[in-house]
Formats: sequence, C-alpha cells, structure tokens
Amino acid sequence: MKPNVAICESSLPTTSPRARRMNGLYALKPWFTRRLTPILNTAVAHNVSPDAFTAAGVVAAGAAGVAIAFGIWPLAALFLVLRLAGANLDGAVARARGVSRPWGFVLNEIGDRASDLLTFAGLAVFAARLHGPGMHWLSWPVIQVLVAALASTLPTFASLAAAAAGATRCNGGPLGKTERCLFIALATAFPVILPVVLTQLVNGSLITTFLRLRAARRELAAKQDEQQVHVVEQLVAARPALVGVAA
Repeated sequence: MKPNVAICESSLPTTSPRARRMNGLYALKPWFTRRLTPILNTAVAHNVSPDAFTAAGVVAAGAAGVAIAFGIWPLAALFLVLRLAGANLDGAVARARGVSRPWGFVLNEIGDRASDLLTFAGLAVFAARLHGPGMHWLSWPVIQVLVAALASTLPTFASLAAAAAGATRCNGGPLGKTERCLFIALATAFPVILPVVLTQLVNGSLITTFLRLRAARRELAAKQDEQQVHVVEQLVAARPALVGVAA
C-alpha cells in the first residue's frame, strides 16, 4: 500500500516516447489500473483493507512460484498477472479510501520483496530440474538464477536509499517488477532461452540501478543548490536590519 509514490521526475515529459521507453512497462500502469477499476470500486464500497491486496499479491506470487517450479507456464503467467494486480490495487485502494499511511508503504515494500523471493525460488527449482531426473542444485542455470535474483534487488535498494536521502522514490524500468515477471514467464514457457533471459535480468537490473541512482543524484544536487540559494536570499534580506542594529 503506497502513499503517493511517483516515478522519478526527469527533464522529459512523462508522456514523451523517450520517457515511456525509460520507464519500461511501468508506463502501462495507468492502463492496467483502469482495467482493475471494477475491483477497485467494489473494494472501496465494502471498505476492504488495502493490506488485503498486499497479502493477495504475495499469495499469488507464491502460487506463481509453484507453477514456475513445475514448468506450467500458463498458470505461472496468470498468477504473475494477479501478483501485479495485488501490488497495484493496494496503493490504489488506499488512496481511493483516503487511508494511505507510512506503514502501508513499509508493508508494500515487504510484500514486493517477498513476492520476488517466491518467484525466483520457483525459477531456481525449475532450473534445478532441467538436467534430467533429480534436483541439480549446483548446476549453472541455478547459479544464474541466484545471481539474477541478487541483481534484481539492486534497483529497489537504490530507490529506497535515494528516498531516505530525500529524493523521489523511483519506480519503473528499463527493467523493473513488471519486466521481471514477463521475463520469468517467458523463461518458463521456453526453457531454451533461460540463460539469455537470466543474463538480461542481470544486465537490465544493473542498468536500472545506475539510471535510478543518476536521477536521484541530480535531484538531490538540485535540492541542495536550491537550499543554498534560499539561505543566501535570507542573508541578503536580513542584511539591512543587521546594519540598522549595528548603527
């Protein structure tokens, strides 16, 4: 359940083609939210807690992990969409009901991280089953999954660290939560592309982390410059009074 968490602001209008490319599939969030409007209206009418949707998203991610582990890609894709719906609806319901709170942001982040963990756990089991009977935990595909899972945490860590310093909380891509779900679904449906997908997950996560940190650094530097200008303006405004007192 997110209070009012926005995409990192940039010098580009968010509706421009280049901005949409930089935000990845996150740019489709308004369209996805409109598809969920009937559920949103029903939840608001019945005073459903936003936390229920956070929990539902985690449960859906767990179900997706099981489906991924057994290579049942249609169910995996379905549950991944439900996982994204839960992550979308918790914040939407909170804002619509006017019950957004800081703790809701904490629950949302924990839910998202737990969902990622469950999904990658399923993918690790899937990778361990690729090379014949039994579970091959020390195989290269499993190691790749673990590396990809670790790399996927970096964009979120970067965003939260920047937000703690006073910058805007960044979401979106080029490789964010939505892209991860899509890539994992594709890898489950077409195991032959698993190494390529995992490599792109790592590369995309590193690029996304860099872009989020760069945006945060620019924003924080601009805020610092504004504060310094404000202090100078206050000193200039107070100077005549100080001169009068000294006289």
